[in-house]
Amino acid sequence: MTSTIKVNNIQNQCGQNIINENSNTITIGASGDTIALASGASQSGFGRSGSVNWQTGSIKTSTFTAANGEGYFCNTSGGAFTVNLPASPSAGDIVAFADYTRTFSSENLTIGRNSEPIGGISTDAILQVDGQSATFVYVDGTEGWINVQETQTSQTGLSPFIVATGGTITNTPTCRIHTFTGPGTFTVSQIAGICAPTRNQVSYLVVAGGGGGSGSHGAGAGGGGFREYKTPLTPYTASPLNGNPCGTAITVTATGFPITVGGGGTAGIDPGPVTGGQGSNSIFSTVTSAGGGGGGNYSGAGTSGGSGGGGKSPAAAGNTPPVTPPQGSNGGTGPGTGPKYAVGGGGGATEVGANAPNSTVSGRGGAGATTSISGSPLAYSGGGGSGTYQGGTAGAGSPCGTGGAAGAPGGCNAGTAGTINRGGGSGGRSFQTGAGNGTAGGSGVVIIRYKIA
Repeated sequence: MTSTIKVNNIQNQCGQNIINENSNTITIGASGDTIALASGASQSGFGRSGSVNWQTGSIKTSTFTAANGEGYFCNTSGGAFTVNLPASPSAGDIVAFADYTRTFSSENLTIGRNSEPIGGISTDAILQVDGQSATFVYVDGTEGWINVQETQTSQTGLSPFIVATGGTITNTPTCRIHTFTGPGTFTVSQIAGICAPTRNQVSYLVVAGGGGGSGSHGAGAGGGGFREYKTPLTPYTASPLNGNPCGTAITVTATGFPITVGGGGTAGIDPGPVTGGQGSNSIFSTVTSAGGGGGGNYSGAGTSGGSGGGGKSPAAAGNTPPVTPPQGSNGGTGPGTGPKYAVGGGGGATEVGANAPNSTVSGRGGAGATTSISGSPLAYSGGGGSGTYQGGTAGAGSPCGTGGAAGAPGGCNAGTAGTINRGGGSGGRSFQTGAGNGTAGGSGVVIIRYKIA
Protein backbone atom coordinates (compact mmCIF):
# COMPACT_ATOMS: atom_id res chain seq x y z
CA MET A 1 0.00 0.00 0.00
CA THR A 2 1.38 3.43 -1.00
CA SER A 3 0.83 6.49 1.18
CA THR A 4 0.80 10.03 -0.17
CA ILE A 5 1.44 13.21 1.76
CA LYS A 6 0.16 16.41 0.14
CA VAL A 7 0.98 19.84 1.55
CA ASN A 8 1.16 23.32 0.13
CA ASN A 9 4.64 24.14 1.42
CA ILE A 10 7.44 22.47 3.34
CA GLN A 11 9.73 24.92 5.16
CA ASN A 12 13.06 24.59 6.94
CA GLN A 13 13.73 26.51 10.11
CA CYS A 14 14.92 29.55 8.18
CA GLY A 15 11.72 29.71 6.19
CA GLN A 16 13.16 28.55 2.85
CA ASN A 17 10.46 27.10 0.59
CA ILE A 18 11.48 23.78 -0.93
CA ILE A 19 8.19 22.75 -2.55
CA ASN A 20 5.90 25.34 -4.05
CA GLU A 21 2.45 24.32 -5.34
CA ASN A 22 2.23 27.42 -7.54
CA SER A 23 5.23 26.55 -9.77
CA ASN A 24 7.10 23.62 -11.35
CA THR A 25 10.25 24.49 -9.41
CA ILE A 26 11.40 22.41 -6.46
CA THR A 27 14.18 23.87 -4.36
CA ILE A 28 15.93 21.68 -1.82
CA GLY A 29 17.83 23.46 0.95
CA ALA A 30 18.84 27.04 1.39
CA SER A 31 21.85 28.79 -0.19
CA GLY A 32 25.07 27.34 1.20
CA ASP A 33 23.45 24.09 2.39
CA THR A 34 24.91 20.65 1.53
CA ILE A 35 22.42 18.02 0.33
CA ALA A 36 23.50 14.46 1.21
CA LEU A 37 21.99 11.08 0.37
CA ALA A 38 21.77 8.51 3.12
CA SER A 39 24.30 5.65 3.09
CA GLY A 40 23.29 3.11 0.46
CA ALA A 41 20.87 5.49 -1.25
CA SER A 42 21.19 6.45 -4.94
CA GLN A 43 19.88 9.28 -7.08
CA SER A 44 18.05 9.11 -10.39
CA GLY A 45 16.48 11.55 -12.77
CA PHE A 46 19.04 14.30 -12.34
CA GLY A 47 20.99 13.40 -15.51
CA ARG A 48 24.65 14.20 -16.24
CA SER A 49 25.93 17.68 -16.90
CA GLY A 50 28.76 16.50 -19.19
CA SER A 51 31.51 16.60 -16.59
CA VAL A 52 33.54 13.89 -14.88
CA ASN A 53 34.66 13.29 -11.33
CA TRP A 54 38.44 13.73 -11.37
CA GLN A 55 40.27 11.00 -9.44
CA THR A 56 42.90 13.19 -7.78
CA GLY A 57 43.73 10.58 -5.18
CA SER A 58 44.80 7.97 -7.72
CA ILE A 59 47.41 9.19 -10.24
CA LYS A 60 47.75 6.55 -12.98
CA THR A 61 51.22 5.31 -13.97
CA SER A 62 50.46 2.04 -15.79
CA THR A 63 47.81 0.37 -17.95
CA PHE A 64 44.24 0.38 -16.55
CA THR A 65 40.59 0.43 -17.67
CA ALA A 66 38.65 3.65 -17.22
CA ALA A 67 35.21 3.78 -15.57
CA ASN A 68 32.24 5.82 -16.76
CA GLY A 69 32.01 9.28 -15.21
CA GLU A 70 35.62 9.48 -14.09
CA GLY A 71 38.60 11.62 -15.11
CA TYR A 72 42.20 10.50 -14.64
CA PHE A 73 45.56 12.25 -14.30
CA CYS A 74 48.11 10.09 -16.14
CA ASN A 75 51.82 10.19 -15.29
CA THR A 76 53.90 8.86 -18.20
CA SER A 77 57.27 10.13 -16.95
CA GLY A 78 58.21 6.55 -16.11
CA GLY A 79 57.21 5.24 -19.55
CA ALA A 80 54.33 5.18 -22.03
CA PHE A 81 51.25 3.11 -21.22
CA THR A 82 47.65 2.43 -22.34
CA VAL A 83 44.32 3.34 -20.78
CA ASN A 84 41.40 1.23 -22.03
CA LEU A 85 38.00 2.83 -22.52
CA PRO A 86 35.07 1.22 -20.63
CA ALA A 87 33.78 -2.05 -22.07
CA SER A 88 30.14 -2.31 -23.34
CA PRO A 89 29.48 1.45 -22.99
CA SER A 90 26.05 3.09 -23.08
CA ALA A 91 25.17 6.31 -24.87
CA GLY A 92 26.19 9.25 -22.72
CA ASP A 93 29.07 7.50 -20.94
CA ILE A 94 31.92 9.94 -20.38
CA VAL A 95 35.61 9.68 -19.43
CA ALA A 96 38.53 12.14 -19.45
CA PHE A 97 42.33 12.04 -19.28
CA ALA A 98 45.00 14.67 -18.54
CA ASP A 99 48.80 14.81 -18.71
CA TYR A 100 49.95 14.87 -15.07
CA THR A 101 53.67 15.49 -15.74
CA ARG A 102 53.58 17.10 -19.20
CA THR A 103 55.45 14.18 -20.74
CA PHE A 104 52.99 12.96 -23.40
CA SER A 105 55.29 14.12 -26.24
CA SER A 106 58.15 11.86 -25.18
CA GLU A 107 56.11 9.10 -23.47
CA ASN A 108 52.71 8.83 -25.17
CA LEU A 109 49.39 7.85 -23.60
CA THR A 110 47.47 5.41 -25.80
CA ILE A 111 43.65 5.40 -25.54
CA GLY A 112 42.63 1.78 -26.12
CA ARG A 113 39.26 1.64 -27.92
CA ASN A 114 38.19 -1.63 -26.23
CA SER A 115 36.35 -2.90 -29.36
CA GLU A 116 34.48 0.38 -29.99
CA PRO A 117 35.40 3.00 -32.61
CA ILE A 118 36.91 6.34 -31.63
CA GLY A 119 35.55 9.13 -33.79
CA GLY A 120 34.26 6.54 -36.25
CA ILE A 121 37.70 4.94 -36.72
CA SER A 122 38.42 1.44 -35.43
CA THR A 123 41.91 2.21 -34.12
CA ASP A 124 43.30 3.37 -30.81
CA ALA A 125 43.95 7.06 -30.18
CA ILE A 126 47.26 8.48 -28.97
CA LEU A 127 47.73 11.59 -26.81
CA GLN A 128 51.20 12.93 -27.68
CA VAL A 129 51.31 16.63 -26.79
CA ASP A 130 52.76 17.81 -23.50
CA GLY A 131 50.00 19.11 -21.21
CA GLN A 132 47.25 17.56 -23.35
CA SER A 133 43.87 16.60 -21.92
CA ALA A 134 40.87 15.04 -23.68
CA THR A 135 37.25 14.20 -22.79
CA PHE A 136 35.44 11.35 -24.60
CA VAL A 137 31.67 10.75 -24.74
CA TYR A 138 30.19 7.52 -26.09
CA VAL A 139 27.49 8.25 -28.70
CA ASP A 140 26.63 5.07 -30.59
CA GLY A 141 28.09 2.05 -32.37
CA THR A 142 28.78 4.03 -35.55
CA GLU A 143 30.97 6.86 -34.25
CA GLY A 144 31.68 5.29 -30.89
CA TRP A 145 33.64 7.54 -28.53
CA ILE A 146 33.86 11.18 -29.63
CA ASN A 147 36.39 13.62 -28.22
CA VAL A 148 34.19 16.56 -27.20
CA GLN A 149 36.76 18.70 -25.41
CA GLU A 150 40.54 18.95 -25.74
CA THR A 151 43.30 21.26 -24.57
CA GLN A 152 47.00 21.24 -25.45
CA THR A 153 49.87 22.55 -23.31
CA SER A 154 47.35 24.49 -21.22
CA GLN A 155 48.62 26.32 -18.18
CA THR A 156 46.92 27.55 -15.02
CA GLY A 157 50.03 29.51 -14.11
CA LEU A 158 53.58 30.06 -15.29
CA SER A 159 55.59 26.89 -15.86
CA PRO A 160 58.62 26.60 -13.57
CA PHE A 161 60.59 24.78 -16.28
CA ILE A 162 61.26 24.76 -20.02
CA VAL A 163 58.81 22.93 -22.30
CA ALA A 164 60.38 21.76 -25.59
CA THR A 165 60.34 19.11 -28.33
CA GLY A 166 62.79 17.77 -30.92
CA GLY A 167 65.25 14.95 -31.41
CA THR A 168 65.10 11.71 -29.43
CA ILE A 169 63.82 12.56 -25.96
CA THR A 170 64.72 10.71 -22.77
CA ASN A 171 64.13 11.60 -19.14
CA THR A 172 65.95 11.27 -15.84
CA PRO A 173 64.10 11.90 -12.56
CA THR A 174 65.01 15.60 -12.78
CA CYS A 175 66.10 16.34 -16.37
CA ARG A 176 64.97 16.01 -19.97
CA ILE A 177 67.52 15.12 -22.67
CA HIS A 178 67.14 15.79 -26.42
CA THR A 179 69.59 13.85 -28.63
CA PHE A 180 70.04 14.82 -32.28
CA THR A 181 71.93 12.30 -34.44
CA GLY A 182 70.89 14.14 -37.61
CA PRO A 183 69.44 17.53 -38.58
CA GLY A 184 66.33 18.70 -36.76
CA THR A 185 64.85 21.53 -34.70
CA PHE A 186 64.91 22.05 -30.94
CA THR A 187 61.55 23.78 -30.47
CA VAL A 188 60.89 25.60 -27.20
CA SER A 189 57.13 26.11 -26.76
CA GLN A 190 57.42 27.69 -23.32
CA ILE A 191 60.25 29.06 -21.22
CA ALA A 192 60.39 28.83 -17.44
CA GLY A 193 58.15 31.54 -16.07
CA ILE A 194 59.54 31.55 -12.56
CA CYS A 195 61.93 34.31 -11.52
CA ALA A 196 65.09 32.27 -12.00
CA PRO A 197 66.86 33.21 -15.27
CA THR A 198 69.24 30.24 -15.06
CA ARG A 199 66.26 27.89 -15.56
CA ASN A 200 66.18 29.01 -19.17
CA GLN A 201 69.82 28.12 -19.70
CA VAL A 202 70.41 24.65 -21.14
CA SER A 203 73.32 22.27 -20.87
CA TYR A 204 74.60 21.14 -24.26
CA LEU A 205 77.12 18.99 -26.09
CA VAL A 206 77.97 19.85 -29.68
CA VAL A 207 80.30 17.36 -31.41
CA ALA A 208 81.33 17.76 -35.04
CA GLY A 209 82.11 14.99 -37.51
CA GLY A 210 85.53 13.34 -37.20
CA GLY A 211 88.06 13.52 -40.00
CA GLY A 212 88.64 10.78 -42.58
CA GLY A 213 91.75 8.59 -42.48
CA SER A 214 94.44 8.60 -45.15
CA GLY A 215 95.15 5.94 -47.74
CA SER A 216 98.22 3.72 -48.02
CA HIS A 217 100.62 3.97 -45.05
CA GLY A 218 98.70 7.04 -44.04
CA ALA A 219 97.87 8.93 -40.87
CA GLY A 220 94.89 8.85 -38.54
CA ALA A 221 92.40 11.72 -38.54
CA GLY A 222 91.49 14.27 -35.89
CA GLY A 223 88.37 13.98 -33.77
CA GLY A 224 85.47 16.34 -34.39
CA GLY A 225 85.35 19.56 -32.41
CA PHE A 226 84.00 19.03 -28.88
CA ARG A 227 82.08 21.78 -27.07
CA GLU A 228 80.16 21.30 -23.82
CA TYR A 229 78.43 23.62 -21.35
CA LYS A 230 76.88 22.36 -18.10
CA THR A 231 74.46 24.53 -16.14
CA PRO A 232 74.40 24.28 -12.33
CA LEU A 233 70.79 23.01 -12.43
CA THR A 234 71.49 19.84 -14.44
CA PRO A 235 73.21 17.22 -12.28
CA TYR A 236 75.59 15.01 -14.26
CA THR A 237 79.35 14.48 -14.54
CA ALA A 238 80.71 16.75 -17.26
CA SER A 239 83.94 16.43 -19.23
CA PRO A 240 87.13 18.36 -18.43
CA LEU A 241 86.15 20.68 -21.30
CA ASN A 242 82.98 21.90 -19.57
CA GLY A 243 82.72 25.55 -20.62
CA ASN A 244 81.00 26.85 -17.48
CA PRO A 245 81.73 29.63 -16.59
CA CYS A 246 84.17 30.67 -19.33
CA GLY A 247 82.43 29.17 -22.34
CA THR A 248 79.30 30.12 -24.25
CA ALA A 249 76.07 29.91 -22.24
CA ILE A 250 72.82 29.50 -24.19
CA THR A 251 69.63 30.96 -22.76
CA VAL A 252 66.67 29.73 -24.81
CA THR A 253 63.55 31.62 -25.81
CA ALA A 254 60.19 30.31 -27.02
CA THR A 255 61.23 29.62 -30.60
CA GLY A 256 62.76 26.93 -32.80
CA PHE A 257 66.52 26.34 -32.85
CA PRO A 258 67.74 24.58 -36.03
CA ILE A 259 70.22 21.79 -35.33
CA THR A 260 73.05 20.79 -37.67
CA VAL A 261 74.85 17.49 -37.09
CA GLY A 262 78.09 17.17 -39.02
CA GLY A 263 78.98 14.10 -41.04
CA GLY A 264 82.33 12.32 -40.89
CA GLY A 265 85.12 13.21 -43.29
CA THR A 266 85.55 11.13 -46.45
CA ALA A 267 88.18 8.44 -46.74
CA GLY A 268 91.48 9.26 -48.40
CA ILE A 269 91.74 7.77 -51.90
CA ASP A 270 94.78 5.95 -53.23
CA PRO A 271 96.00 6.38 -55.88
CA GLY A 272 95.11 10.03 -55.85
CA PRO A 273 94.75 12.60 -53.06
CA VAL A 274 95.47 10.25 -50.17
CA THR A 275 94.73 12.80 -47.44
CA GLY A 276 91.42 12.12 -45.68
CA GLY A 277 88.56 14.60 -45.86
CA GLN A 278 87.67 17.02 -43.08
CA GLY A 279 84.58 16.32 -40.97
CA SER A 280 81.59 18.68 -41.17
CA ASN A 281 80.56 21.22 -38.54
CA SER A 282 77.79 20.70 -35.96
CA ILE A 283 75.73 23.72 -34.85
CA PHE A 284 73.33 24.60 -32.02
CA SER A 285 72.29 28.26 -31.69
CA THR A 286 75.47 30.37 -31.36
CA VAL A 287 77.74 27.36 -30.84
CA THR A 288 79.61 25.76 -33.75
CA SER A 289 81.98 22.81 -33.43
CA ALA A 290 84.48 22.42 -36.28
CA GLY A 291 84.90 19.18 -38.20
CA GLY A 292 87.97 17.09 -37.42
CA GLY A 293 91.02 17.41 -39.65
CA GLY A 294 91.73 14.72 -42.24
CA GLY A 295 94.67 12.37 -41.80
CA GLY A 296 97.81 13.19 -43.78
CA ASN A 297 100.35 10.63 -44.98
CA TYR A 298 104.05 9.86 -45.12
CA SER A 299 104.62 12.74 -47.52
CA GLY A 300 102.52 15.47 -45.90
CA ALA A 301 100.82 16.82 -42.81
CA GLY A 302 97.18 16.35 -41.90
CA THR A 303 94.66 19.16 -42.10
CA SER A 304 93.54 21.49 -39.30
CA GLY A 305 90.12 21.36 -37.67
CA GLY A 306 88.35 20.73 -34.39
CA SER A 307 91.31 18.43 -33.75
CA GLY A 308 94.14 18.25 -36.26
CA GLY A 309 94.82 15.20 -38.41
CA GLY A 310 98.02 13.22 -37.94
CA GLY A 311 100.78 13.04 -40.52
CA LYS A 312 104.28 14.22 -41.31
CA SER A 313 105.62 17.51 -39.94
CA PRO A 314 104.44 20.17 -39.40
CA ALA A 315 101.66 19.34 -36.95
CA ALA A 316 98.13 20.10 -38.09
CA ALA A 317 96.45 22.55 -35.72
CA GLY A 318 93.48 21.67 -33.56
CA ASN A 319 91.02 24.13 -31.99
CA THR A 320 90.60 25.74 -35.41
CA PRO A 321 88.92 28.21 -35.33
CA PRO A 322 89.96 28.96 -31.74
CA VAL A 323 87.34 28.92 -28.96
CA THR A 324 87.44 28.81 -25.15
CA PRO A 325 87.69 26.16 -23.76
CA PRO A 326 89.56 24.63 -26.73
CA GLN A 327 87.46 22.27 -28.84
CA GLY A 328 90.35 19.94 -29.72
CA SER A 329 94.07 19.31 -29.99
CA ASN A 330 96.85 19.22 -32.58
CA GLY A 331 97.67 16.19 -34.65
CA GLY A 332 100.89 14.26 -34.13
CA THR A 333 103.86 14.12 -36.49
CA GLY A 334 106.43 11.60 -37.67
CA PRO A 335 109.42 11.33 -39.97
CA GLY A 336 107.45 9.78 -42.83
CA THR A 337 110.61 8.12 -44.11
CA GLY A 338 111.84 4.55 -44.55
CA PRO A 339 111.94 1.87 -43.64
CA LYS A 340 108.30 1.95 -42.43
CA TYR A 341 107.27 5.57 -43.10
CA ALA A 342 105.78 6.09 -39.63
CA VAL A 343 103.66 9.20 -38.98
CA GLY A 344 101.82 10.85 -36.07
CA GLY A 345 98.30 10.08 -34.83
CA GLY A 346 95.20 12.26 -35.09
CA GLY A 347 94.47 14.75 -32.32
CA GLY A 348 91.66 14.18 -29.80
CA ALA A 349 89.47 16.48 -27.75
CA THR A 350 91.72 16.40 -24.67
CA GLU A 351 95.08 15.20 -25.99
CA VAL A 352 97.37 15.82 -28.95
CA GLY A 353 97.96 12.97 -31.35
CA ALA A 354 101.08 11.01 -30.42
CA ASN A 355 104.21 11.59 -32.45
CA ALA A 356 105.83 8.61 -34.11
CA PRO A 357 108.84 7.71 -31.92
CA ASN A 358 110.81 6.50 -34.94
CA SER A 359 110.34 5.59 -38.59
CA THR A 360 108.95 2.15 -37.71
CA VAL A 361 106.25 2.86 -35.09
CA SER A 362 103.39 5.26 -35.92
CA GLY A 363 101.64 7.43 -33.34
CA ARG A 364 98.36 6.61 -31.59
CA GLY A 365 95.34 8.88 -31.63
CA GLY A 366 94.86 11.53 -28.94
CA ALA A 367 92.33 10.98 -26.16
CA GLY A 368 88.78 12.20 -26.56
CA ALA A 369 86.54 13.55 -23.79
CA THR A 370 84.05 11.65 -21.63
CA THR A 371 80.78 13.17 -20.39
CA SER A 372 77.55 11.84 -18.89
CA ILE A 373 75.25 14.45 -20.44
CA SER A 374 73.34 11.67 -22.24
CA GLY A 375 72.63 9.86 -18.97
CA SER A 376 75.67 7.55 -19.04
CA PRO A 377 79.42 8.20 -19.47
CA LEU A 378 80.44 8.12 -23.13
CA ALA A 379 83.61 9.19 -24.92
CA TYR A 380 83.58 11.55 -27.90
CA SER A 381 86.00 13.12 -30.39
CA GLY A 382 88.98 10.77 -30.04
CA GLY A 383 91.75 10.82 -32.64
CA GLY A 384 92.57 7.97 -35.03
CA GLY A 385 95.82 6.02 -34.93
CA SER A 386 98.13 5.99 -37.95
CA GLY A 387 99.15 3.22 -40.33
CA THR A 388 102.60 2.21 -41.54
CA TYR A 389 104.37 0.45 -44.38
CA GLN A 390 104.73 -3.35 -44.51
CA GLY A 391 105.71 -4.83 -41.15
CA GLY A 392 105.66 -1.58 -39.23
CA THR A 393 103.68 -0.97 -36.02
CA ALA A 394 100.47 1.01 -36.48
CA GLY A 395 99.31 3.46 -33.85
CA ALA A 396 96.36 2.57 -31.61
CA GLY A 397 93.21 4.61 -31.59
CA SER A 398 92.22 7.05 -28.88
CA PRO A 399 92.48 5.47 -25.39
CA CYS A 400 89.04 6.91 -24.60
CA GLY A 401 87.27 3.80 -25.82
CA THR A 402 84.83 4.28 -28.66
CA GLY A 403 85.54 7.98 -29.02
CA GLY A 404 88.29 7.39 -31.57
CA ALA A 405 89.28 4.76 -34.09
CA ALA A 406 92.29 2.45 -34.06
CA GLY A 407 94.90 2.54 -36.79
CA ALA A 408 95.41 -0.64 -38.79
CA PRO A 409 98.00 -3.05 -37.35
CA GLY A 410 101.19 -3.35 -39.39
CA GLY A 411 100.78 -5.74 -42.29
CA CYS A 412 96.99 -5.19 -42.61
CA ASN A 413 95.40 -2.84 -45.07
CA ALA A 414 92.34 -1.11 -43.65
CA GLY A 415 92.16 1.39 -40.78
CA THR A 416 89.12 1.46 -38.51
CA ALA A 417 86.36 3.94 -39.30
CA GLY A 418 85.51 6.63 -36.77
CA THR A 419 82.62 5.86 -34.43
CA ILE A 420 79.32 7.31 -35.70
CA ASN A 421 77.60 9.98 -33.58
CA ARG A 422 80.74 10.26 -31.44
CA GLY A 423 82.87 12.39 -33.76
CA GLY A 424 85.66 9.81 -33.86
CA GLY A 425 88.62 10.34 -36.17
CA SER A 426 89.31 7.48 -38.57
CA GLY A 427 92.44 5.34 -38.37
CA GLY A 428 95.03 5.55 -41.14
CA ARG A 429 95.51 2.71 -43.61
CA SER A 430 98.58 0.49 -43.52
CA PHE A 431 100.24 -0.67 -46.73
CA GLN A 432 100.84 -4.34 -47.43
CA THR A 433 100.88 -5.37 -51.04
CA GLY A 434 99.24 -2.51 -52.91
CA ALA A 435 97.54 0.84 -52.77
CA GLY A 436 94.22 1.23 -51.01
CA ASN A 437 91.70 3.75 -49.67
CA GLY A 438 91.35 4.99 -46.13
CA THR A 439 88.14 4.95 -44.04
CA ALA A 440 85.57 7.60 -43.14
CA GLY A 441 85.32 9.62 -39.95
CA GLY A 442 82.48 9.26 -37.47
CA SER A 443 79.48 11.61 -37.60
CA GLY A 444 78.80 14.10 -34.81
CA VAL A 445 75.94 14.61 -32.35
CA VAL A 446 74.09 17.41 -30.53
CA ILE A 447 72.67 16.78 -27.04
CA ILE A 448 70.62 19.30 -25.04
CA ARG A 449 69.69 18.82 -21.39
CA TYR A 450 67.60 20.92 -18.96
CA LYS A 451 65.81 20.63 -15.63
CA ILE A 452 62.15 19.49 -15.46
CA ALA A 453 61.70 18.71 -11.75
